[in-house]
Amino acid sequence: MMTNFLTRFPEPEELLKRSLHQEPSFWPVNGHIHTPFSFSAFMAIDPIFEMAVGEGIKILGINDFYTTKGYREFHDQAVRSRVFPLFNIEYIALDRELQKKGVRVNDPNNPGRTYFSGKGLDFPDTLDARHAGMVETVIAESMRQVESMVVKTNSVLSDLQSDIRLDFEEIRRLYARELVRERHIAKALRIAIYERYPDTGDRTTFLQRLYDGKELKANPASNASVENEIRNNLLKAGGRAFVEEDEKAFLSVDMVIEIITHAGGIPCYPVLLDDAKGNFTDYEGSKEAFLSELTARNIFCIELIPGRNDATILEDFVKFFDSKGFIILFGTEHNTPEMIPLTVSCRHQAPLSESLKKISSDGALLIAAHQYLRTKTGDSAMSRWNQLNTAQRQGMLNLGRAVFQHFQNT
Repeated sequence: MMTNFLTRFPEPEELLKRSLHQEPSFWPVNGHIHTPFSFSAFMAIDPIFEMAVGEGIKILGINDFYTTKGYREFHDQAVRSRVFPLFNIEYIALDRELQKKGVRVNDPNNPGRTYFSGKGLDFPDTLDARHAGMVETVIAESMRQVESMVVKTNSVLSDLQSDIRLDFEEIRRLYARELVRERHIAKALRIAIYERYPDTGDRTTFLQRLYDGKELKANPASNASVENEIRNNLLKAGGRAFVEEDEKAFLSVDMVIEIITHAGGIPCYPVLLDDAKGNFTDYEGSKEAFLSELTARNIFCIELIPGRNDATILEDFVKFFDSKGFIILFGTEHNTPEMIPLTVSCRHQAPLSESLKKISSDGALLIAAHQYLRTKTGDSAMSRWNQLNTAQRQGMLNLGRAVFQHFQNT
């Protein structure tokens, strides 16, 4: 039977009594990484924690698409590595009204498409059958789309008179732990091409034919870059193997929030913020209007992937939402083939400021407190965050520190 290490922790009063008074102002945190249970730069769970320990990461959050199947292994490795685990999830929702209006939310290319996370879900899973069935339907539709992409990819290869063929079940067996996604197709195809064409020149020629004569921009020696290029040229919108998602592949934002809440989690909006040219999506362009949208939906938690963002813009944005009482988390995703550090930094590897590190650490400690209370009592004041006064919020943060310290010291 699956158990959570938090069940063995003392009661809150005892934890707070044991809490050490001498402590750093913050701990290194990464609140959002994907694992091989969706798609990840990592091929297994173990290396994630080896890297985390090597970089001094103290709190780490699993954040796979649609699935919690990786929680058990992530939990066990976290306990062995003494890295506190946050149990998170990510969905892709669709706001059909914003789609009709052409409003881009946090997907820069698809109006209405909305990435949405849940933080601090129950472990073991407590999601009821009705909501779990909704998620399974979305997963099945997503897998159907990917399987159709494999079929279309083979058709493209046939048109090129290539003997390379991909098999959906083999891709699942070799490269995926749970969900098969388009990045898995790109990986499998890149490996097949490299095996079929060991000569770099032959590989380049074939890839150029695959891209309808487009010039290659990726370095052929970089597996990650080639896989990204295959995905962008072949599998994304406009590519010959692209398959548009059916509307059944998306839940509404409100339903995603409902599912996250029923699973014991905290709804969390992933902020895209600025791109490399300094542009913002329509939804996020004004901090004040964006704040109004979030509070209207009773969302009080946001997360960012600072590696995408300019350090100055990030600092200004985060401090604004911190001043409004938001819980804020940072992560690296690791949802592409590139193997980057787990230590969170801004665009061009610019380091986070000390104040942002503390905001991130405090956010993670609040999620830790939430997970602890959900495990011990089945309830948590964090679900009523906007109703808590300053002293109550500080009390939750103090409890989170006590939970983390007990984890580190026992």
